[in-house]
Amino acid sequence: MASLTLCSLASLLSFLTMVHARIPGVFTGGPWQTAHATFYGGSDASGTMGGACGYGNLYSQGYGVNTAALSTALFNNGLSCGACFEIKCANDPKWCHSGNPSIFITATNFCPPNYALPSDNGGWCNPPRPHFDLAMPMFLKIAEYRAGIVPVSFRRLPCRKIGGIRFTVNGFRYFNLVLITNVAGAGDIVRVSIKGSKTGWMSMSRNWGQNWQSNAVLVGQSLSFRVTGSDRRTSTSWNVAPANWQFGQTFSGRNYRV
Repeated sequence: MASLTLCSLASLLSFLTMVHARIPGVFTGGPWQTAHATFYGGSDASGTMGGACGYGNLYSQGYGVNTAALSTALFNNGLSCGACFEIKCANDPKWCHSGNPSIFITATNFCPPNYALPSDNGGWCNPPRPHFDLAMPMFLKIAEYRAGIVPVSFRRLPCRKIGGIRFTVNGFRYFNLVLITNVAGAGDIVRVSIKGSKTGWMSMSRNWGQNWQSNAVLVGQSLSFRVTGSDRRTSTSWNVAPANWQFGQTFSGRNYRV
């Protein structure tokens, strides 16, 4: 009987080890793929501010000029906001910089399709094309300005961020709109829950970009957040907003290990 119990325990431990092995402790990125890249926003990238992910001022949010707008094929209806990529100019010796240097960018905007133009002549972001519209300073790190558009190789990488996940609470008494920024690891978010000090965990719905909403009345309660990335790993930030929080404030929580 004892040997049977030990055998069962060993089998259980083996199963748990296999399950854990399928979900690594850190986000590991993805394989190299091919796409094209253009640029927008001017030499100082001022035209990239705001955008479909809702991050607002990319300088103050810590993203700087290391950003890109993604085509429909990559944007995933906004769920790719916050994802990080390594990009290299590829197979165009006339326009690619020598040595094919890499750039590292965060997805912060959407490059909309232009169905009035063919996909291979101006409609660069039309489905099903994978395409990056880079902030101009980033494009110039990998290719010549006069190129306009270049073929690239790209892959997903873990996002490396300084400090914790940031939660900016906007809205009013019956409507909480939380902007989530500075996410390490996978970078993109698929699920968010919120908890007041007097409530249980409540799922939030994605309003747009990385703005998540709850219609619960949470004024006067300390707030906790639970964030799940696209790699299904979860980070819980307990009581990051004190009970006297105000709309418009930003709070820092627990970030993912990289």
